[in-house]
Amino acid sequence: MYGYVDPSVKIVINPQFEKAELFSEGFAAIYMAHRWGFIDKTGKIVINPQFEAAHQFVNGLAPVQVGKLWGFVDTTGHLAINPQFENAGDFSDGLAHVSLGNRFGYIDKGGKFAINPQFDRAGDFEKGLAPVWVQGRQGYIDKSGKYVWNPTA
Repeated sequence: MYGYVDPSVKIVINPQFEKAELFSEGFAAIYMAHRWGFIDKTGKIVINPQFEAAHQFVNGLAPVQVGKLWGFVDTTGHLAINPQFENAGDFSDGLAHVSLGNRFGYIDKGGKFAINPQFDRAGDFEKGLAPVWVQGRQGYIDKSGKYVWNPTA
């Protein structure tokens, strides 16, 4: 069972979870009874375990898996972006990589594509650039989707 300790290694949330992730933005994903949910720093369940998978909160949204599809939940437990993606990553620099039909692209916090799915793989944006892969070759794009280094050039 998993719980949480403070920096002095004093137990602050008793071990009671089958799995537990790190806190981010005041919440941590926890796994109980074959489902993922979220707790606050007091250990109170704030979003009931109901997801097949969950990641950390970034900018108020966390990727969650409902059935076979991924969407995003806000800190109140409301689905802010409906499950519709085969995969989803955390938001970084305002965009999150998602996949449809085995192609990766990027969405904004409203769930709209900022960069259409066109990559075999995609990574997080950092300082305005993100790694992408096409036919096994890595390149980098900016937030408009333009290559700053093209793997096929």
